[in-house]
Amino acid sequence: MELLELMQKRRSIRQYVPGAAVPEETLQKVLQAGLLAASGKAIRPWELIVVRNHETLQAMSGCRVPAVKMLQGADCAIVVIADGEKTDVWTEDCSVVMANMHLMADALGLGSCWVQGRLRQASDGRTSEEFLRDILGYPETYHLEAILTLGVIEHHPHPHTLEHLLYEKIHHEKF
Repeated sequence: MELLELMQKRRSIRQYVPGAAVPEETLQKVLQAGLLAASGKAIRPWELIVVRNHETLQAMSGCRVPAVKMLQGADCAIVVIADGEKTDVWTEDCSVVMANMHLMADALGLGSCWVQGRLRQASDGRTSEEFLRDILGYPETYHLEAILTLGVIEHHPHPHTLEHLLYEKIHHEKF
């Protein structure tokens, strides 16, 4: 399958088959895709926290207002954080990690959803970053970018079509 076809097929999935486990070897491929991400000056400021414990996933669902219910039904989640002292482009670097993992998950038949964490508020009034730091124990110098939820899907939505792309957003030479 071509990369463009994979991109057309990729959809955000928020509901997963209850109790269905993401195979470990499939999860490893998603993680490898993240680690292969491009990074400014090859600094790779990111760290990935894999969460499979369902009680932890349940607790994490309060990291955003409104609650992130897809975390409650996910088999696992990958939290992407970065050391903000290493580079000023950590958000861009982490976004590439997230995009790689999101595409790989779909290519492997998994459902996934990008949960934005940076600059978001938790249900208890703290930032999403502070909320998750308390649960996951990452250092103060690390910042939250996002969470990728993963699970098994029963039915994949139809792919996007090239005919429905917003071509009017493309400008040549000038805006």
